[in-house]
Amino acid sequence: MHKHRAFEHGQDIRDRTFAFACRIVKFCQEVYATGGVARMMAPQLLSCGTSVAAMLEEARAAESDRDFISKCSIGLKEAREAHVRLRLHEACRIGPALEAAALREEASALVSIIGTIVRNKRANVVLKSSRRPKRAFVKVIPDSSSESHR
Repeated sequence: MHKHRAFEHGQDIRDRTFAFACRIVKFCQEVYATGGVARMMAPQLLSCGTSVAAMLEEARAAESDRDFISKCSIGLKEAREAHVRLRLHEACRIGPALEAAALREEASALVSIIGTIVRNKRANVVLKSSRRPKRAFVKVIPDSSSESHR
């Protein structure tokens, strides 16, 4: 089975989170321009909404499985935060309602996808470590009786 190029090495999720970040930037520009409490809310959403893509890019360059899981887990937390903040924007009617709803739905989907990536990677790491042969540590203790007879 031939993989589509977009699925190679997780490029599809990185592209999707990048597109999400771009939409967040535009949404926050509109929200910020309205003034009031929106001026305090927009930077918070901007921060978490754009860091999801950044963390997945960092995960791509991870130095180990543990590092990959850590970076993806941080991206997952940021996606969850963006989801909550978008729920607030939607519920409090701060910003364009249709775009807030669409972004919230996308954040929810990203949480599901990234959560699955983290769970699968953790399971694969456990599986990989259980397949490795265990190294036995053997300490050689010189026979003291043979040493003293030389």
